[in-house]
Amino acid sequence: MHFKSFPKTIEGSTYPLWEEVVLTEKEEFVEEQKARRENISLMRKCIEDAKKLMDQEGMAEYQSDVLGIALSLYRKRASHVVYWKDRRCKEKFDFKNSLVRSPAKNAKKEGQGKISKK
Repeated sequence: MHFKSFPKTIEGSTYPLWEEVVLTEKEEFVEEQKARRENISLMRKCIEDAKKLMDQEGMAEYQSDVLGIALSLYRKRASHVVYWKDRRCKEKFDFKNSLVRSPAKNAKKEGQGKISKK
């Protein structure tokens, strides 16, 4: 189970109310799969970059050296599964809070600048 808390501003209060967003098992699985695909693609790019770097520097291309450089690049670039899950939590939080806004409030704000006809 993955969860993250976000600050929600409350009218008339200086302090935000912290709201916790929890991912369902399915949402968590989807984000893990996205991260997995992205990480495999990223590792392939790191291996390509390591080979190019060794070639540009005139270094002999041994598999262990290529993998060592690729892993260093990967560690530096990699997005962790937690990032994907946190991003999904933020999307849920934003979507939920966009629905919570009252249509009456929005109508009142839109009508503030209008002059009523009698």
